[in-house]
Amino acid sequence: QLQLVESGGTLVQPGGSLRLSCAASRFTLDYYAIGWFRQAPGKEREGISCISSSGGSTNYADSVKGRFTITRDNAKDTVFLQMNSLRPDDTAVYYCAAVSDVRGNICGLGASLYDYWGQGTQVTVSS
Repeated sequence: QLQLVESGGTLVQPGGSLRLSCAASRFTLDYYAIGWFRQAPGKEREGISCISSSGGSTNYADSVKGRFTITRDNAKDTVFLQMNSLRPDDTAVYYCAAVSDVRGNICGLGASLYDYWGQGTQVTVSS
């Protein structure tokens, strides 16, 4: 079973940057599309970014477009979420999720698309 582990979450000041990582254990991520989601206290889980297995397709929620960038390094079996210009309302637990993508063209922000989930990493944006 594919296992995902997120890392990189921490406390950061408004306007700061963070890079989150999503790494796989036991299996390669080469044939999986990856999505990033977040959930703030009292709010529903929100899909914020995705990348196809080939890296050729990416998508972003309006709330993060222009500030966050998703990339992948298949040689390292890791997907990254670079987050810039962070705001207090970015505070949430961030999760990565995976779905099989043999053709390299899957990229969606709906949680129901994904089969495997990590445990999450906390990002807190506060002064």
